[in-house]
Amino acid sequence: MAKVFDSITEELQEFIGTQHLFFVGSAPLSSTGHVNLSPKGLGGFRVLSPHRVGYLDVTGSGNETSAHLQENGRITFMFCAFQEPPIILRLYGKGYTVIPTSPEWETLYPLFPAIPGARQIIVADIERVQTSCGFGVPLYEYQGQRKILVDWASKKGEKGLKEYRQQKNMVSIDGLATPLSQSF
Repeated sequence: MAKVFDSITEELQEFIGTQHLFFVGSAPLSSTGHVNLSPKGLGGFRVLSPHRVGYLDVTGSGNETSAHLQENGRITFMFCAFQEPPIILRLYGKGYTVIPTSPEWETLYPLFPAIPGARQIIVADIERVQTSCGFGVPLYEYQGQRKILVDWASKKGEKGLKEYRQQKNMVSIDGLATPLSQSF
């Protein structure tokens, strides 16, 4: 059953490294705001230290996580083993967004795969590390990453991506500004 750790252990880091999918959860402070839960892939998650993680975030239809982090910093990551042994790992923390114009970008960006459409890096200082059994998670066979998003971003090009972000990624669905709005 559930077990809490003081940090991300080497064993848990190895588990994270074998996962092709993770989930990111965040929420605004407003009780009428929308909780966001996003699936992520493309190999962009990194354990930066036993208490810090980050992932390369690519252009998408919204930018909820970034808006929520700017407002309150709360973030949860979840990894599920879809093969044996069954395990669910949750990382709870306080996060922030690093955009390409941030000084931290030059240090962090080389740690991630070069993916067309990369718009920001989400970094989180982890306060709680918890595993649970995962007995109820079904078994699935990994077939590969989808190429649709990468192909879409490549086709748009930098100018098209910038225009898209200006239209779709500056404000959350609850009206919260994102850090990207400061870079235009």
